Amino acid sequence: MKIVELFKTKKPVISFEIFPPKLDTPIESIFDALEQFKALKPDYISVTYGAGGSAKDRTIEIASKIKNEYSIESMAHLTCVGHSKEEIDKLLVSLHENNLENILALRGDPPIGQPDFDFSKNVFEYANELISHIRSKNDFCIAAAAYVEGHINSIRLKDDLVYLKQKVDSGVDFLVTQLFFENRNFYDFLDKTAAIGINCPITPGIMPVFKADQIKRIASLCGASIPAKLVLLMDKYGNNDEDMRKAGIEYASSQIRNLIDNGVDGIHLLTMNRPKSSKEILQNAGLL
Repeated sequence: MKIVELFKTKKPVISFEIFPPKLDTPIESIFDALEQFKALKPDYISVTYGAGGSAKDRTIEIASKIKNEYSIESMAHLTCVGHSKEEIDKLLVSLHENNLENILALRGDPPIGQPDFDFSKNVFEYANELISHIRSKNDFCIAAAAYVEGHINSIRLKDDLVYLKQKVDSGVDFLVTQLFFENRNFYDFLDKTAAIGINCPITPGIMPVFKADQIKRIASLCGASIPAKLVLLMDKYGNNDEDMRKAGIEYASSQIRNLIDNGVDGIHLLTMNRPKSSKEILQNAGLL
């Protein structure tokens, strides 16, 4: 099933994001978590790709298992980085052969150990080029990333919105935002996207704070600001893993409750492969 069809019949659409285990870890290590995620009845699960496409084969294998064995709709991430056109076409064929209809098309992160990677060397330098190429192939449902506070490489938010409109016009069915920690920023973003004619569903991406240092690093990489109230929580509980986990769960739950009260299209929970904590968040937010 194409995920875009879910937005026509259900609100909010609840989805999870998981990541494949590291290449030196057996892929079976994710399957127990998948069993637990299945019990939470998400509308779909997305599977990340790894920097530079380092886990692309595992992405397809896990996404296929979610769809074909667990009977949950899945969405595979696909990036521009490090692939020839022939390799991308081969991946698209593999997705189609595995009955996978949904793709999150991304520019992607630099390969590990190459912080100064030259994206212009990719066959597709930007996500909108990859989206156009996918659209010319099998009839996939295509999602793309949106940055509530602007992409870290964009000097001005208005420029980033122009690039986002280019992506949507290239053939995007719906958008999933990068993480953010202040809902007012998301509502302001919705006003701006509507003003420039972006009218596809936009799902907010919510990342719970389980480890303070980890979140600070991730936020710095994607350009997300950390509000003072969250900084105070991290300063207070950051040295105690369990206390930080509980505080992070409550913060994410509060974000989600507010988003639902304001009629968002969906909730995309960045689970960090933690089914127990994800369950607590959904329960606190009134979604279980």
